[in-house]
Amino acid sequence: MDKRTVMKLALEWENPPYVPWNINFTIPATEKLQAYYPGRDLEDVVQNHMVNVGYDIYFYEDIGNDCVRDNFGVVWDRSVDLDIGIVKGQLLEQPSLAGYIFPDPLAPYVFANVDDQLKKYGDRYRIFGIGFSLYERAWTMRGLQTLMTDFYDNPRFVHALLNSIADYNIAQINAILKYDIDAVMFGDDWGQQHRLQMGPRLWHEFIYPVLKRMYATVVRAGKKVFIHSCGDVDELFDDLVGIGLNCFNPFQPEVMDVSALIPQYRQRLAFYGGLSTQQTLPYGNVLDVRRETRHLLELGQTGGYIFSPAHDVPKDVPLENMLAFIDEIQHQPGYLNLV
Repeated sequence: MDKRTVMKLALEWENPPYVPWNINFTIPATEKLQAYYPGRDLEDVVQNHMVNVGYDIYFYEDIGNDCVRDNFGVVWDRSVDLDIGIVKGQLLEQPSLAGYIFPDPLAPYVFANVDDQLKKYGDRYRIFGIGFSLYERAWTMRGLQTLMTDFYDNPRFVHALLNSIADYNIAQINAILKYDIDAVMFGDDWGQQHRLQMGPRLWHEFIYPVLKRMYATVVRAGKKVFIHSCGDVDELFDDLVGIGLNCFNPFQPEVMDVSALIPQYRQRLAFYGGLSTQQTLPYGNVLDVRRETRHLLELGQTGGYIFSPAHDVPKDVPLENMLAFIDEIQHQPGYLNLV
């Protein structure tokens, strides 16, 4: 049984032989792990079960002073955050799209790695990711604080901006559906440590209708819908399931009850994530990491769960803690019986 099949069984709650996993690392964490495995491909070490195809966030220009520009024209300062950066400046200074030209959604760079990734990792579950897929893309262009006031002061502009972003995304989705993929993952952080950034009323008024339109494109094609949304957003799960969501990530234990949600949404929604990157991984010891990993694997034995840290493994995680959870997931009896 290949990894792709195990993933499909887990997502359908159909008793996979073991809990599949997919682990991502920040640049500093990758360097730490690579130093431990010199000369080895970390993908061979970790044995992930997903392959990402396409480029969800495309940074195309180094403009100096630790800053890069993405394909939408947004400038990112990477002097602190090496992986993505912090938005610098304000791309849309006025509440208007007049004069702004969206990038080509079908530009060759978006799909440049698809054939190679599918060939190299053909046994994995295939996901096309769209980073900053709606709200996040809007605030990177307009500024977070400014967009928050736009919800009240310039609602027509916000609707126009969000729907234009959705049009861009849908064009990409229709293009990637020509390939043999399994799912589309939308990245869009809505949560804080407690509750939603914009509150439930504004989320339902502005974001929900556009999500429904984007998700429908994926659902009609018979593919799965994933969402990555950090923070306390479980109050939205029923709405999201109702418009086609199949799998939620990052499943942060600090902001939601991981042990309760998996059985609560049995057969309705799968979860991907769950291992604490705020507490256990950076501050716990090896025993703490092994204990929490085993608990999550137990919760996912009958399906509905893909193991992962709650976010890309950050730089402050000790190497021994990384090695501990990798060891636990790779010593599941069902996995050992298949390799």
